[in-house]
Amino acid sequence: MIDLESLPHLPGCYLFRDEEGIVLYVGKAKDLKKRVSSYFQKRNHDPKTASLVQAARGLDFIVTNTEVEALLLENTLIKKHWPRYNISLKDSKRYACIHITEEKFPRIRLARKKTEGGNFFGPFVSARERDYIYEVVRKTFQLRTCKNMPKRACLRYHITACSGPCIGNISEEEYGEKVKRAVSVLKGNIRELIESLEKDMRELAAKQQFEQAMELRDEIAALENLQEKQNVERQKKHDEDILNYIVRDDTVYLMLFKVYKGTLEDKQDYVFAFGEAFLEEFLVQYYSENEPPEELILPEPLDASLEEFLAHVKGKKVKVTVPKQGEKKELLDLAGKNVEIGFFGDRKKLEALQQKLSLPKLPNVIECFDISHLSGTSTVGSMVQFRGGRPDKHNYRRFKIQSVEGIDDFASIAEVVHRRYSRLLEDGHELPDLIIIDGGKGQLSAAFHELRKLNLRVPIISIAKREEEIYVPGLKAPLPIKKDEKASLFVQEIRDEAHRFAITYNRLLRQKSLLT
Repeated sequence: MIDLESLPHLPGCYLFRDEEGIVLYVGKAKDLKKRVSSYFQKRNHDPKTASLVQAARGLDFIVTNTEVEALLLENTLIKKHWPRYNISLKDSKRYACIHITEEKFPRIRLARKKTEGGNFFGPFVSARERDYIYEVVRKTFQLRTCKNMPKRACLRYHITACSGPCIGNISEEEYGEKVKRAVSVLKGNIRELIESLEKDMRELAAKQQFEQAMELRDEIAALENLQEKQNVERQKKHDEDILNYIVRDDTVYLMLFKVYKGTLEDKQDYVFAFGEAFLEEFLVQYYSENEPPEELILPEPLDASLEEFLAHVKGKKVKVTVPKQGEKKELLDLAGKNVEIGFFGDRKKLEALQQKLSLPKLPNVIECFDISHLSGTSTVGSMVQFRGGRPDKHNYRRFKIQSVEGIDDFASIAEVVHRRYSRLLEDGHELPDLIIIDGGKGQLSAAFHELRKLNLRVPIISIAKREEEIYVPGLKAPLPIKKDEKASLFVQEIRDEAHRFAITYNRLLRQKSLLT
């Protein structure tokens, strides 16, 4: 089930997922909560949107600082996941960049693919802004646009829109200076260039070279206007990972942003127990399986030994940055904001569940069981674990039923519950704060008796389909919890994940059986 209450009133991107976890649709929003809620409040959807709402079983989101950042991220996520409901964006085009070619007399052009040499600036999220900047830079510095230089002057030269390198009107050195200034502007160094041009203009005026001084004056005026309107995404030649975290109640909530060539493409989140060297342990484990980026942006410095480890894995030195201000600090803060909103929005679900079930403590670790079979064959059990309100897939477990013949969900539940918790007791591992059984009173009773046999006093409930009724041991009637309340929606979310995981394993066994 989709919990709308955890969504913030902030800009960002949202991803609808099906029961398999596959991304169905990626959208951007100025206000995530309002936008996503609108899908479930309206009744007169068009056929495509109605189909999407019916198929959606899960929701993920990434908070951004602005709606423009959300637009860029949306485009990147669509290209990554190719959701089937984003049909209007399946043309594989990217936002256009401004390209300064790599030639004797470089030309300026618009490009969507970076297949040639030279300098690329963008992508621009606004076609109007892109075209405005392109025209200002082209006209201000009189750069050529022709693919092949003609042997005689064209109309652009006669209207002073091109400096005429084709007819030898400007030397290669002079043209190169114009290109350098254009590149400087497109990199965002407008103020520095304006100050330099103002100095040159004053010197020319002092020498009474008024015509050249007036040319610089016009350039300065155009650049000052451009400075107010420019809106371009900074391009980088390397990848970055941005990592931030919050430690609360002896638990680490960590967010990792993957930034490729200046564009935020993905986020990964983790929850684990706090330890003195938790950051070092995480980095070693993560980058043992994933290639380190060119630059790692962190909230605190690393020991030299850990930097050497990263360099060893990468094959060259990894730059470790602890920013105090500027754009990188903003990215670090954005990751922190996503930690706060993403994880502690989940904490509200835990608190609601604790209150409704009258639990002695916050159910930080929840385990849920489900049984799946096809007409009594390939019967399997699944167990999913939620930690801190989020799926902890590292601790998912699946069981092939061994002691039950035919269709007997009660006995199957009893078997997997016994196998799970007898193993935890034997190994001395932690027990969950809450156990959820997919089913009604019968499945709950079978699981509860197995816990009693093991002398365990772990809180346990079950959730029955159709009316989404929640049962506890000892009570004949379900608890008075409405199925659209936050606590019930959270239990439904966990149950749906266990159901998905069980069905996936059941299909796998059936495929193996057919192949055999």
